[in-house]
Amino acid sequence: MTDIRYDTPDLGAPVPDTHAHLDMLDDPPGALVRAAQSGVSFVATVVDVTESPERTFEGLAGWCAEAEERLVAEAATEGGHAAAEVPEVRIVVGCHPHNASRYDEAVDAHLRAYARDPRVAAIGEMGLDFHYDNSPRDDQRASFRAELAIAHESGLPAVVHLREAHDEGIEILTELGVPRAGCIIHCFTADATLARRFVDMGCYVSFAGPLTFKKAEELRVAAAAVPLERLLVETDCPFLAPDPYRGKRNEPALVTYTAAALARTHGVDTRQCADTLTANAQAVFGGARS
Repeated sequence: MTDIRYDTPDLGAPVPDTHAHLDMLDDPPGALVRAAQSGVSFVATVVDVTESPERTFEGLAGWCAEAEERLVAEAATEGGHAAAEVPEVRIVVGCHPHNASRYDEAVDAHLRAYARDPRVAAIGEMGLDFHYDNSPRDDQRASFRAELAIAHESGLPAVVHLREAHDEGIEILTELGVPRAGCIIHCFTADATLARRFVDMGCYVSFAGPLTFKKAEELRVAAAAVPLERLLVETDCPFLAPDPYRGKRNEPALVTYTAAALARTHGVDTRQCADTLTANAQAVFGGARS
């Protein structure tokens, strides 16, 4: 049984978490249980091809099965109510820019092989991180281009990480083109002008826990500048927990707080916002349940 419960917002409709790292959580089945109980119907879990991707590819079915068992057991102890449904989980696989220096022909071959797995819904997170520079910038550029090429070739959307590198990221996306299947700008934290540039390129813009932070008014202005039909929400768990859990471990259940904040920024009710976010996830990942 899971011994953690969150008093999450009731959005009135299911909502997706489009960027999580289930493999970084101590108890992935428990996180899926709490996601189900909070109305999260879809989770995209992100795997780095250079960091033990087999933990997710080999473990996912077991995580989901165990979560279902826990939900059924909890429903039975709570008066026979129908058990909440385990979220659908799809995999995003790529090489984070932090690990770009490890991207070689062997990694490229492994990524291409993983891209053929039917559970894979996108390639990423690829991109540029000039804040930490954990890999040389030329390696980051080369890896970004290689992964973006795989997204094009495989017919899968791209999940893009950009930190202090937005202009150069836009140049590369313009040079190689946004994949026809779609492109998600993950964990957006820049301003409204940049947000509109990505929308104009045909990208989805995804917001995480920082949208809920008290001093993040500029970020909320950016979110308001993105049309509802181009918005996504994510946790990036176990990082970036939203208020009121800021600084604590994040997990998919808490994406509901970010979705509620997005509804407020757009002046719509939470059900309409949740329905639109789910439709957007369906459009880009091709598998989110409504």
